[in-house]
Amino acid sequence: MRLLTHNMLSSNIKGVTNGFPLRIEVEKVVEKSVDFNPDFLKNMFAKIEYKALVEASRIMGYAELPDHAEPSMLESDDFLRKFHHALMELHLEEGTLVCPETGRKFPVNKGVPNMLLHEDEV
Repeated sequence: MRLLTHNMLSSNIKGVTNGFPLRIEVEKVVEKSVDFNPDFLKNMFAKIEYKALVEASRIMGYAELPDHAEPSMLESDDFLRKFHHALMELHLEEGTLVCPETGRKFPVNKGVPNMLLHEDEV
């Protein structure tokens, strides 16, 4: 699961008001090379929650992103490459995603998060 995907997921358990960001518990991280596309990154920057991306990337062992970012930083090739690596090339292969409010764990197996809810959670 890419951190791009993680940045879009939230817990939809009945009654949960704060289901984002899901906390990551890492068992296995893999890096997969992806073509660098600066235009895609510039378009995605406004759509992601940057603070959640930074926290998730650090949990996964990548600490190269600055704590805060501004749109003007998108003109820096160095920043774009670090942003690209965190967003597109870091993959949570095995682990869990944890609801910040309830502590409910959602497994991630072979890079696929299982966000299915139990009957009493819908």
